[in-house]
Parts: sequence; structure tokens; C-alpha cells
Amino acid sequence: MTRNSFSVTKSLLVLGASLLVFSSIAWCAEDKDVSDIDKRLDASAKVLDEIMATPDKAIPDKVMRDAKCIAVIPSMVKIAVGFGGNHGKGVATCRTEAGRWSAPAPITITGGSWGLQLGGQAVDVIMVVTNEDGMQHLLHSKFKVGADASAAAGPVGRDTGADTDWKMKAEVLTYSRARGIFAGIDLTGAVVTQDKDETRILYGSFVPFEEILSGKVHPKATSEPFLSAVRRYSGQAKEHGAVIAPESTTAASR
Repeated sequence: MTRNSFSVTKSLLVLGASLLVFSSIAWCAEDKDVSDIDKRLDASAKVLDEIMATPDKAIPDKVMRDAKCIAVIPSMVKIAVGFGGNHGKGVATCRTEAGRWSAPAPITITGGSWGLQLGGQAVDVIMVVTNEDGMQHLLHSKFKVGADASAAAGPVGRDTGADTDWKMKAEVLTYSRARGIFAGIDLTGAVVTQDKDETRILYGSFVPFEEILSGKVHPKATSEPFLSAVRRYSGQAKEHGAVIAPESTTAASR
């Protein structure tokens, strides 16, 4: 073999090895992303289950039955000491015109303040959209709490009566918990947006918020733990007599 041939062969081997390493890294990153969104869906279901399992601090049944949309942000964390900056990732679902819950839409929330009572701990947050106006704000894929949609700490207690005026006061009711301690959370100024990257991972391509939350997209099988929990506490499972199994593809090929 000549010196030039040896050099070419060596270069090809190095290139091939580099491509193999790059492909392996890309595959691992993709696999990690897929597992991350699955973990977020599972964590959101767990948060809902655990909060609703505490009768005196749970979201009232009446609030859940009347909810237009439900968003869960597991482990929202503080990102700027002294400035009240917070960041979290979660999922949201809304009631469709057929009365069923839509496929989940990945969301991010940035801003707001926990209040000193929660210290610097990660906080589990549930947001309940109470009326049509609040739902429309959410469907727009980006809204600012307190500016585009009014918010307030929600009433608690599974058996709390429906004789309150919470529905007239706020479009979004908030619930929070840090290390098992339930406390108020001020989300005024927080911005809720669609998590576009996680949407692509979950559905295989980008799908607009409105299409997902209006029921035009079928939920993936990995969404079932979260949707099952939402149906269970909103009374939908009882109303329909059974849980509807999710489909594995979106409503339209993309």
C-alpha cells in the first residue's frame, strides 16, 4: 500500500468512527428526550393523585367537575435568587366540545413568586382554568397570568360546597405543594407558553396548541396515566362509564 493510499484509508476510518460516535450521541439525546416527556406525564399524574388524596387540602370536586382546562407543573423551581424568578415544565389538557379531555400539551411557565412560606424548595403546581375566557387565553399558546388571565389561590377541601364566588373572581385557580406542605402561590406575572420542543418529541412533529387542546389530536399511549387521573377526579370516568383508551397517532399525518 502506498503512503497516499494509507493516508486516505486512515482518514476514512477516522471519519467513520466520528460519524458512529456522533450518531450514538444523537440517539442517546433523542432517547433521553423521549423519556423526559414520559417522565413529565407520569410525574404530573402522581402530583394530581397525591394532592387529591389529601381530603382537607385537595381541589374541591366541584372545581374539578367544572374545570375547562387543567395544567400540572411538577417540581417548579426557582431560577433567580432575590428576583422571584421561577421556571417549570408541565402538561395541560382541556375539555373538548364533546366533553372529553384533550390530548396533553407540553407547557413551560416562567416567572411569578412562591412567597416566603415556601422557601427555596421545588414546588408542585396545579392550575385550573375555570371558564371559557381563561380557556381561550390558554389556547393562544401564550398568556401572562394576572394580565391576560386573572388568577387566585383556589379553595381547598374535597367536600367544599359550590356556594363560593371563586368562579367569578378568577379565570385560573392555583394550587401548590412543597415537600408535602400546601401553601399559596402567587403566579402573577408568570408567562405560560407551549413547549414546542417537547411537543415535537411527544407527537413526532410540531402541532399548534389549539389543535392539541381542542381535541384534534389523538393522545399517545404514554399520556394515559395523566389523562386517566384527570378523568378520575373530574368525574368524567364515571359519566362515560369507562376510560377511553388513547390512540397512538395524531389526527392527521404530519
